[in-house]
Amino acid sequence: MKWCQKCVLPDSRPNLVIGDDGICNACKAHGSKREIDWSEREAAFRKVVENARARTSGYDCLIPVSGGKDSTWQVVKCLEYGLTPLAVTWKTPARTAIGQRNLDNLVELGVDHVDYRINPKVEARFMLRAFERFGSTAIPMHMALFNIPLTIASRFNIPLVVWGENSAFEYGTEDESLTGFRLDGTWLKKYGVMHGTTAEDWLEYGFSRKELAAYFGPDAGSMETSGLRAVFLGYYFPWDPQTSLSVAAAHGFTFAAGAARTGYYDYADIDDDFISLHHWMKWYKFGFTRLFDNLSLEIRNGRITRQRALEIIREKGDQTPHADIEKFCAFAGIARERFFAIAETFRDPGVWKQRDDGVWHVPGFPVDNWSWT
Repeated sequence: MKWCQKCVLPDSRPNLVIGDDGICNACKAHGSKREIDWSEREAAFRKVVENARARTSGYDCLIPVSGGKDSTWQVVKCLEYGLTPLAVTWKTPARTAIGQRNLDNLVELGVDHVDYRINPKVEARFMLRAFERFGSTAIPMHMALFNIPLTIASRFNIPLVVWGENSAFEYGTEDESLTGFRLDGTWLKKYGVMHGTTAEDWLEYGFSRKELAAYFGPDAGSMETSGLRAVFLGYYFPWDPQTSLSVAAAHGFTFAAGAARTGYYDYADIDDDFISLHHWMKWYKFGFTRLFDNLSLEIRNGRITRQRALEIIREKGDQTPHADIEKFCAFAGIARERFFAIAETFRDPGVWKQRDDGVWHVPGFPVDNWSWT
């Protein structure tokens, strides 16, 4: 493993490449933001808005929302530009009380809203099967939150879907063609966090087409014919977690200090008790956690140094979300021991080595005196 010498991410992270200069492509992409003409990008967004408003007498756009600070920012921006949005939420089976309050607050900003819930028995089976097969309980989540909004937009003839930041740009990619404004099938396959699968691929794993109906999106042909356009708001406006937080907080978004479970930000991933499992599995697969991702963003935005980031990692130590794991086990109907046995099968031997005393560790880990037990 190699570790970026500017941020704290290793090259085991998917799509992250560290150059001969020791700097990763995500840090270099972030540096390129200084060269972007944001006034030109804003003007381009105005044209997107004009086009959408001219093509419908109903909803101008659809905004996929969770109620978090980013989706609150998206709603605020779209309302500022005169759009009439339909907000759509895939309802997680583990929505939190504060998540519900923030979602209610988002709707009160002045939007129509659809809260789409999938049969929890199907979700529980799907999440467990995805965990067993790919070490990710979040494949059904991503499949739902990407496809449900696109399906609804297609059925309601809504011309525009507005997403938040483009993770290909923010977290690194080897394919520069995916860092632009557009979310399409190619982007989804690589960055939709579905391990390249579609709902069709899961039919042979004990599911019927009817059970997985919500996970099937509109076909690419119908989207092309209808002219449905899906864009990243972060392409047109500088995206920074602190900026979206300040906008969201000014419009009623709330969070509790000290709430971070698998990362650095107290205001992130607070609407769902299961998302922490997805982030935590990075530890087994790649030798880093959500905390490293968050701190790398802080380094790139000039708010902390790399040395301080390493100190924070040492201070926070193990962030295993034990309470969330217990909740998932109850939801999926499995014992805690089985959960950890499944997780262990995804420990990457190219990242981890076992010492003579049986303890697993990551050679070359950048934090000194890390407690591997």
